[in-house]
Amino acid sequence: MSSKFDVVIIGSGLGGLVCGYILSKNGMKVALVEKNELPGGCLQTFVRKGVKFETGMHYIGSMDEGQPLQRFFRYLSLDRKVPLSRLDQDGYDIVSYMGDRYAYANGQEAFTDTLARYFPKEKNAIRLYIHRMESIAERSPLYSFRNLENPYWQDSTNMQIGVAEYIRSLTQDDKLQNVLAGIMPLYGGVAGKTPLYYHALITDFYNRSAFRFVGGSDVVVQLLSASIRDLGGDIITGMPVVKVNFNDRMATGVTLLNNEFIGASHVISDIHPSILMDMVDTPLIRKAYKQRISNIKQTLSNFTVYIKFRENKVPYLNYNFYHYPMSSVWDGHFFYMHMCDAPEQKFVRSAVLFESMGWEEVARWKDLPLGNRGAEYEDFKARKAQKMLMNLEKQFPGTITHIEDFWTSSPLTYSDYTGTLEGSMYGILRDKNAYSQTFISHRTKVPNLYLAGQNINAHGIMGVIIGSVLTSGEIAGIDNLIKQIQNA
Repeated sequence: MSSKFDVVIIGSGLGGLVCGYILSKNGMKVALVEKNELPGGCLQTFVRKGVKFETGMHYIGSMDEGQPLQRFFRYLSLDRKVPLSRLDQDGYDIVSYMGDRYAYANGQEAFTDTLARYFPKEKNAIRLYIHRMESIAERSPLYSFRNLENPYWQDSTNMQIGVAEYIRSLTQDDKLQNVLAGIMPLYGGVAGKTPLYYHALITDFYNRSAFRFVGGSDVVVQLLSASIRDLGGDIITGMPVVKVNFNDRMATGVTLLNNEFIGASHVISDIHPSILMDMVDTPLIRKAYKQRISNIKQTLSNFTVYIKFRENKVPYLNYNFYHYPMSSVWDGHFFYMHMCDAPEQKFVRSAVLFESMGWEEVARWKDLPLGNRGAEYEDFKARKAQKMLMNLEKQFPGTITHIEDFWTSSPLTYSDYTGTLEGSMYGILRDKNAYSQTFISHRTKVPNLYLAGQNINAHGIMGVIIGSVLTSGEIAGIDNLIKQIQNA
C-alpha cells in the first residue's frame, strides 16, 4: 500500500464510497479507511439463520428512467447492476392512524385522488400539498438538474418553515394533518423543529417511484468497492483513524490505531462531525466551531426487532407500514417492512419492525462490552421486543404464530455497527428555529479538509450522494462533475 495518496477518506459509508468512486474515476489515488471489518455504514446487511436483514437503507425512490436517483446511479455505474423490486404504486406507504389506514400512491394525481377518497372535502389541500413538495424539490439544483450554475444553493426560506406548521396552514382537518406527516420516521422529525425542506425532498423522492433492493442494499457497497479498487483505490478495513494530522496551513493525512501514518493531499471525513472533532487538534479549527458541532442535538435512534418467519406462511407485503398509536404522529410510531429476496415474491422470509428510541434509555449500559452487556440489558431488550411484537399482532392478526425466530438491536447496537453518534438514525437534528447553526457545510476552515455523509446537505441515499458530489467537486471541480453526470 502506498503511504501517500491524493485523497484519504475516513469512513466507508455511502458518502465515503461515493466520494471514493468519483475521485478515483477522475484519476486520483484514493484510500478509504474503515474502523469496522466491512465497509458500508448504514448500507450494511447481516445474516441470521440463513435470512438477510437491512441495517438502515430500507427502500429507495426516484429510480425510473430519468428520475433523480436513477441519473446518479447511472453515473456511479450502478443503475443496471442493482436489482430492484417496485413497491405497490397504488400504496407504496400505508399510514395507520386512529384505526384507519391511508395509502400513499405514486404520482401527484394518484396521490391526490387516493387520499381524497378518505378526505373528499380536502382534495384541493391535498393537491396543493403534493405540488408544493415537488416545487421545493425542483428548486434544489442537484436534485432536479436545473439551475446548475449555482449547485450550492440553499433553500433558506423552506429551511425556516416547519413541516408541522406548513401542513397546519393547508387544512384544519386534524386527521389529514397527521396523515400528511406520516412519513416522519424517514427523517426523525420533531414537531416545531424539522424544516419543511427535508420533508419535501423525501416526499417527492418516493412519490415519483418507490423500490426495495432485491437481496439487500449491500450490493451497492460491493459494486462501489469493486469499482474503487478497479480504479486503483485502496479500502482499508478493521483499522480506526485516531488522528488527523496538520501542518500550519492544512491537513497532511491521518494516523491509524497501529500508528501508521497515511499522507494525503486532501482529507475527507465521512464520520459524524463531532467524532471527527475529537481527532482534530489544530488552531486551524476554531474552538467556537467545535463547540457548535458538539452542541447540535441528534435525531432519535431506534429499537429494532429482526424477524424470521416460517417458510411460505406469511404473504409478502409490497408496501411499508407506519402505525401511529397516539393522537399525534409526532408522539410515537412503529415501522414494519418486509425484506425482498426475489422478484415477484409471494411469501416473506424476514422483516424488520422498529420504533424510535432515545439514547438516554440505554445510556447506562454504554460502557459495557459489546455482546456482553449483562442480564439487565438483555431483559430490557426482551421486554421491549415482546411489547412491539404484540402491537404488530394487533395490526396483522396471526403474524406472531408464524415467527420462527427474532433478534433485537438497540441504539447501542446501532452506534456500535454504524458509527453514528448516540446511535442516531439520521445524524444531526436540523432545526428551523436555528437552521444556520444546525446546517453543516461540506467545507471547513482547513482548505483541504472536507466533510461528507448524512450530516452534510441532507440524509438518505439521495441527500448523501448529492453531498458527496459537492464534496468531491471541491477537489475534482464541480463544473467538471456536473458535466460528467449530465453526460453519463
